[in-house]
Amino acid sequence: MYIVTNRIKMKPGFAERMAPNFTRPGALQQMKGFVKVEVTITQNLTEYDELNVNMYWEDLESFDAWKSSDAFKESHKRPEADSSEAPKESPMLGSELVITKVASSIEAAPAE
Repeated sequence: MYIVTNRIKMKPGFAERMAPNFTRPGALQQMKGFVKVEVTITQNLTEYDELNVNMYWEDLESFDAWKSSDAFKESHKRPEADSSEAPKESPMLGSELVITKVASSIEAAPAE
């Protein structure tokens, strides 16, 4: 199993509001090899917020298929601004994609 993490730096105060956007039901759930998404917020930061969007995949080929899919493009499209509105400034300060392979794990023992 692979975990693809998008570490997103955001302006302070935005992480809690933005986190649910990454776990909305949609086409991702139907993708071959997709397991789940978890969103975490790094604690004890003061200069910025950090969201970690952890996507679990059975294999990297499935993740690559997601990245090149129309569903991916649609889910990452920014809403078109109304021409009468000033453009909204993004709360994102930057991001980094980290891909890891699960090498070992253990689960809780059943309660007796």
